[in-house]
Amino acid sequence: MPTFAEIKKILSDCQQSHLLRFWDELNEKEQSQFLEQLGTINFKEASDIFTKAQNSLSEDVQKLDSRMKPIPPEQFESEKSVNEKILGEYKSTGLEAIANNEVAVLLLAGGQGTRLGVNYPKGMFSVGLPSGKPLFQIQAERIRRVMSLAKQQTGKTGKICWYIMTSGPTNFTTKDFLRKNDYFGLNKDDVKLFQQGLLPCYDFDGKIFLDEKHIVALAPDGNGGIYRSLHQNGILEDMKKRGIKYVHVHSVDNILIKVADPVFIGYCVKKEADCGAKVVSKAEPTEAVGVVCQVDGKFQVVEYSEITEATANLRDSDGNLLFNAGNICNHFFTTDFLNKVAANFERELKLHVAKKKIPHVNENGEKIKPSSPNGIKVEKFVFDVFQFAKKFVTWEVPRNSEFSALKNADSVGKDCSLTSRRDLFNLHKSYIEKAGGKVTCDGVEISPLLSYAGESLEVRVKDKVFDTTTVILSDEEILKNGNVICDGDCR
Repeated sequence: MPTFAEIKKILSDCQQSHLLRFWDELNEKEQSQFLEQLGTINFKEASDIFTKAQNSLSEDVQKLDSRMKPIPPEQFESEKSVNEKILGEYKSTGLEAIANNEVAVLLLAGGQGTRLGVNYPKGMFSVGLPSGKPLFQIQAERIRRVMSLAKQQTGKTGKICWYIMTSGPTNFTTKDFLRKNDYFGLNKDDVKLFQQGLLPCYDFDGKIFLDEKHIVALAPDGNGGIYRSLHQNGILEDMKKRGIKYVHVHSVDNILIKVADPVFIGYCVKKEADCGAKVVSKAEPTEAVGVVCQVDGKFQVVEYSEITEATANLRDSDGNLLFNAGNICNHFFTTDFLNKVAANFERELKLHVAKKKIPHVNENGEKIKPSSPNGIKVEKFVFDVFQFAKKFVTWEVPRNSEFSALKNADSVGKDCSLTSRRDLFNLHKSYIEKAGGKVTCDGVEISPLLSYAGESLEVRVKDKVFDTTTVILSDEEILKNGNVICDGDCR
């Protein structure tokens, strides 16, 4: 821990001496805590970050229309247009990699459920399925199921390490929740939590705020903080020891996510890509979603606000939107690429700056909760590394089978638990009907432990009618819960 004199000089050199204005009012314990926190902050880097952030704020938002090009055909494939044989080859390649212990999942789970109306991590949220399963459980059970599919194909018992990036506010609660639920059947040694980094909160003049008299105001550095955190927390080294070659990275708030999707992984491996993005077709030209495209020859995600409506409406000769690859925070990386980004490119990542209402202690030591934006928070985004890839590819999937975001309270009526639950029920209905069953109600759920993507259902559903709320269980769950496969009546 640095001494007071050392910290005082550092802060003076960086024009942040105001952070010590209440030092003499602190007790010994508070002084010790404060010095410890101050010692973890690189104030020279923080100063550089603010300068870059200030420059980006002062720049006019430039439309990128003239610099944009769509994804080249050789770097884009769609699940809908690829024939069954090729699809099977991709899946087989992905399952082989899983069986060889070469695949990991990295879950972006730093967000709290504030917009959902709860004060706990999003992954603990339940959208109200008949099973009551929260997002963490659904995703853990999909990992278990895809490991089982890999064993069925190869005869080898492979394992997937589940890395979970939390944040300061979510780390302990997430860790405790997973422990109490026995990691939902995963080996606890294969579930690794680590925290994303933090950046100071600034006023508009670059002065760092105090959250309390002895605590600097910090905020998570965005999901783009993943690259530094992977290095600083020893995760890249852990991946190396485990022999992991490929990492599936996704956000926690997509209830339809195909975790460790063998088709997506296999596609990227077959194409020898070091970085890949799974995308969906935009629902409409004006949908407020970022699109994956090229800008000045480099791949990136362009936000809707960065292009004109005319460009958003451009269509190709077949009538499809020219810029149609909607980003859904679902990515593939090789571990070699992740190491390269952490070592060489992390500092080059674009800064995304937002004006915010930041609670703070004022010069009189009073805690202020402003009613209007009084400063800035700085974030980095996970997708801003696309430009550094030697071989970047995109894989388009149907929205109705792979993407349903959970961001808002039900009162909003969009991207909420109501829509997430509806979309899962609709997908499971399609699986059941393809397997020879019939669904006449809106509440049929298939356990992830039974089926990953509609397989293995005939024995459970063929020639049956599901007309009331139902959970179709795996053999393991039937043994555990009794010989029951549905809550209500099915015939």
